[in-house]
Amino acid sequence: MRLEAVQFRRKAAEALDNERLQRALEKFPSRFVDTRAAALAELGNTEQLRDAAADIRARTLRDLDAWLRRFERAAAARGATVHWAEDADEANRIVTEIARAHGVRKAVKSKSMVTEECGLNEYLERQGLEVIETDLGEYILQLAHEPPSHIVAPVVHKSKEEIAELFEEKHRKPRKDDIAELCREAREELRPHFLGADMGISGANFLIAETGSVLIVTNEGNGRLVTTLPRVHVAVSGIEKVVPTLEDATTLLRLLPRSATGQAITNYVSLLTGTRGAGESEGPEHCHIVLVDAGRSRMLGTELEPMLRCIRCGACMNHCPVYQNIGGHAYGWVYPGPMGAVLTPALAGIEQALDLPNASTFCGACSEVCPVKIPLPDLMRHWRERQTEQRLRPRRERLLLRLWAWTALRPRLYAVVARAVARLLHGLGGSDGLVHRLPGASGWTRGRDLPAPPGLTFHALYRKRRGA
Repeated sequence: MRLEAVQFRRKAAEALDNERLQRALEKFPSRFVDTRAAALAELGNTEQLRDAAADIRARTLRDLDAWLRRFERAAAARGATVHWAEDADEANRIVTEIARAHGVRKAVKSKSMVTEECGLNEYLERQGLEVIETDLGEYILQLAHEPPSHIVAPVVHKSKEEIAELFEEKHRKPRKDDIAELCREAREELRPHFLGADMGISGANFLIAETGSVLIVTNEGNGRLVTTLPRVHVAVSGIEKVVPTLEDATTLLRLLPRSATGQAITNYVSLLTGTRGAGESEGPEHCHIVLVDAGRSRMLGTELEPMLRCIRCGACMNHCPVYQNIGGHAYGWVYPGPMGAVLTPALAGIEQALDLPNASTFCGACSEVCPVKIPLPDLMRHWRERQTEQRLRPRRERLLLRLWAWTALRPRLYAVVARAVARLLHGLGGSDGLVHRLPGASGWTRGRDLPAPPGLTFHALYRKRRGA
């Protein structure tokens, strides 16, 4: 997937003006926020589970190299071959070499954000392979030549009518407007690909060190078809996905689907261990697992290490007021929302994502709902500090902040300025008590109205109320 995070401001403005997108985003609260709250309420011990999940991920990261080696040994003992990729290019080359070694002509894929990160589909297609996405959302996006806008619901930005138009154009069949009929049509189109593919490619929700297993969770049967029907299965995963035991994985699974889609459990939980054994009727003849670093090891032992706890549920973006208003494409890479505001600078470089850490109201909703308690606002603040230290923010912005800091260090002067600003903003308020246009800061009022202050500073209001 092409990195376009540097264009965040332009893309965000376009998203706000896109009426179709805005209508699709209006469904967010009922689709993700409310269902998550209801599903977690059923548990009764949510905070204890979150503490346990955060501890599992943190403990694993402290000894990540040891757990990865243990996973490699266990996977090899079950017939799998483990490959190590330092970056996306190496991961793509490894998968290509596997395909060539086994004479692969067609590959079917289950949804994988790491392969999106690597641009694996495009790479394999340039090598002459046919690659078919089989997750319904990813399949729709492949037909539309678009990247995902959400890590769990990649096609959340599209309406049913847009999908119907797309299927009519690409499948050359009579238009269908019923959701069940559209799903059936996609199933009919995909079934021959499942049966004719030489290789299946999946991601991994977790890697189980004690058994050498790849665990994936899906709501469609495509995940199992991809990993069991083709004679070659390749799982591509970030190195941080390893967990020590099956018991640890089950603890995380109690939170993952509830945080992601509001389900107690997904329709399919698949535990994939090695190759097909003697007398077994399903499973791959060859199993390869590609472990991708691509900048993750650089985060270990730094302020950013907690971000590696992420289990990719998407709850942070579902509850983020910024994401809810602009969607995922504005963020310009694989990972949108608060998680993307931290991960994209870490994996792609802060120079490539200057505005993402600033795309936050700092309301704290993302950290409140994170199942593994990642302090996302603190990590975004870290990136803001680093930008300032490296003089990467615009000169005008840095000068204004210096001026504010200089004034704030002089309490009497600050009080005079604060009184003047409060009166000015009060005067700009119309009869409705709202500031519709703010001179010199039109970006704030172009898409919103600000409540006009009462004309008094906080200190003045405090003294007034105490005296009352």
